[in-house]
Amino acid sequence: MGKNSKAINTPLITVYITNHNYGKFINKAIKSVLNQSIKNFELIIIDDGSKDNSKKIINNYKNNKKITSIFQKNRGLIVSNNLALRLARGKYIMRLDADDWLDSHALEIMSNILERNSKIGLVFPDYFEVDRNGKVLNLVRRHDFKKVKLYDQPAHGACTMIRKDCLEKIGGYNEKYDRQDGYYLWIKFIQRYEVINTNLPLFFYRKHDSSLSKNEEKILSTRSEIIRSNLSKKNFKKKALAILPIRGLQINPSALVLKKLKGKPLLLWTIESLLEAKNISKICVTSPDRNILSFLKKIYKNKILLHKRDEKLGGINIEIDETIKLATKFAIKKKIKFNYIFELSYKTPFLKSKDIDGFVNLIDFFDTDEVLGVRTELDRIYKHDGSGLKIVNKSSNLKLERDQLFKSVDGIRLFKKSIIGKKNYKVKTGHYILDQKSSHVINSELDWKIAKAI
Repeated sequence: MGKNSKAINTPLITVYITNHNYGKFINKAIKSVLNQSIKNFELIIIDDGSKDNSKKIINNYKNNKKITSIFQKNRGLIVSNNLALRLARGKYIMRLDADDWLDSHALEIMSNILERNSKIGLVFPDYFEVDRNGKVLNLVRRHDFKKVKLYDQPAHGACTMIRKDCLEKIGGYNEKYDRQDGYYLWIKFIQRYEVINTNLPLFFYRKHDSSLSKNEEKILSTRSEIIRSNLSKKNFKKKALAILPIRGLQINPSALVLKKLKGKPLLLWTIESLLEAKNISKICVTSPDRNILSFLKKIYKNKILLHKRDEKLGGINIEIDETIKLATKFAIKKKIKFNYIFELSYKTPFLKSKDIDGFVNLIDFFDTDEVLGVRTELDRIYKHDGSGLKIVNKSSNLKLERDQLFKSVDGIRLFKKSIIGKKNYKVKTGHYILDQKSSHVINSELDWKIAKAI
């Protein structure tokens, strides 16, 4: 490990740049810090085992007294974050990724906000998305956090300015996780400190194929684990009743409910994921089809509840609400204890037990009335107004967070038992983003073929 000389005066702000093989971009990142309108800062550069020309570029700044350069073997982002925290002398600390860069007023604007209000633990800006060549693609506008009530959409991991003493009080970064450091900090901070957004675009975020954000499944899995690890012990006692409504083959002869997917009837995929989940107290299958109920009785004995519902409630166009109410009453009569009701479908065979538990953990942590299983909707959405198609999510280089669309995944919904039957009740709704595989719904022969190929 090698380092150059440090600045003599104690800085207000510590900026640190983490770099791994971003020699093509790091010079722009460094210059964007050195060209800040406020000069009371130090810059720590941590090269995490780069094998390109990064070291040569970083060493061009070895005589700059504001800069401390660290060269280490590849240890990963989270370890590098904690190293920067140990070395930082500033009152405030902020990470800048080596492939991104700052607006020249970023440090001044964000540090002024923290200086004016000691209750704020972190401040984060809006930002520009740019391509690999630095061309601006979009301006991303976050919510007005003076009006935000549900803090389930985190700040960007980089370019968020944090009070160093607050970061130290929460124990720094958890090295158990190899990604999603920003989400981890967010979950920790919203429990103890105020957070705020500047609503000004103050950094440039480069989108390219090697970005960490491409690995969706690992990102979502890590987020779910972070939520779980931040629940108090009392929360783990809260359980959910899983209700699986099935119309049956008598009402819908073409249903795939018992068709075998990779040697196992489709219905059993969801049931077995539910049985593996830690937060499910009991599974209730409700159906007018006696054959399906008898089939399940032979396999699972008393492991699951089997509720015979009226055929009138199993019609194609009949709302599911009444069935859920009756199945809930049935479970209560069986003396099943639960706080939540989980409404699912047998048509999502790849829904994992850890996702099922994740729904319950999420509703506990954010104390919402319900949580919906969703996918982020990126495609253009249109509606017909009588004169032709009109676009709902307008195409623009301005991406407003309030305009982001989410698509429900086959009606997957977790909700509090206490809200059943309440009229004119204002429901607070959270969302659990499912990865592409977990959200796969089998509604057609093509969907079936895709499921077999997964």
